[in-house]
Amino acid sequence: MAKAPAKAAEASDAPAGKSKKKLLIIIAAVVVLLVAAGGGAAFFLTKKAPANKEKEHKAEPAKAPVFLALEPFTVNLQSSDGDKYLQISMTLQVQDEEQVNLIKENMPQVRSRLLLLLSSKDASEILSSEGKEKLVNDIIEKVAQPFTAKGEPQKVSGVFFTSFVVQ
Repeated sequence: MAKAPAKAAEASDAPAGKSKKKLLIIIAAVVVLLVAAGGGAAFFLTKKAPANKEKEHKAEPAKAPVFLALEPFTVNLQSSDGDKYLQISMTLQVQDEEQVNLIKENMPQVRSRLLLLLSSKDASEILSSEGKEKLVNDIIEKVAQPFTAKGEPQKVSGVFFTSFVVQ
């Protein structure tokens, strides 16, 4: 009888061996499917990314601002209360280095325009924040005027006061 239980044990091992093979085949198939799905997703996602990068390259990246510091101005202001003076230092924000060089080459014209503008102001009109904002716009307008009769206007995008004293 010892032989009969051994055969029964062998018979029960055979179906267990087949189920292990089936299990391994199923696991391998699932792994292959997951790898294929991951590879397909990576392929499609990376294929779309260069199209987005092309759009980014078409739109120019924001350039760092370029500044040009002007020498300080001291002018007499229009005033009915007696002598009033304005001492002002400012920095211009321009489009690029080419604009900086153009303004530097024509600095006597720029300073003359600004001296005439600043000396035409009344002390009470430039002391308020609204007056200073208007002064900024007036300065941009004066500096942006072309230096030659048919020349291009300068591209000044901002004026920043670094010192502003009225006495």
